[in-house]
Amino acid sequence: GRQAVVVSLDPRRVWLADNEGAPSGVDGAPAPLVVTHATARGPSGESRCWWRATTSGGRTDEPICAVAVAVAAAALGAGEFMVNCIDCDGKGTGYDIDLLKLVKRSVEVPVIASSGAGKPSHFSDVFKGAHVDAALAAGIFHRREVAISEVKAAVR
Repeated sequence: GRQAVVVSLDPRRVWLADNEGAPSGVDGAPAPLVVTHATARGPSGESRCWWRATTSGGRTDEPICAVAVAVAAAALGAGEFMVNCIDCDGKGTGYDIDLLKLVKRSVEVPVIASSGAGKPSHFSDVFKGAHVDAALAAGIFHRREVAISEVKAAVR
């Protein structure tokens, strides 16, 4: 069934200067959705960004908005999305709630948050802030930095 098809998205932030507009969409894709990020800042203090789709596990940037990819994949029958923000991966500073909120609002299928968890409160933050359907973490559990029971207690 549809729910058995999970698409993994590996977006990377593209920061825009205050006077800079988003690029046009390529090959008929819509222009990227630009937001003022609530918490993160670019290398020169930028607050506006969009999320570029990547391939090869985040190693290759693609000229298309990751949210547009999610919308198109959902239209083709994807049943769920796992969203791994490349900018947050391995940092333990929390999920990219702005990105996850945007994806969640744009598709009508479940969204799984991935990349960024470093402590139990990050899970409750992403459920409350982005209304995702699930949140994933790996490293903090593998390295035994956080117990699963601590996460369960945080999200109750």
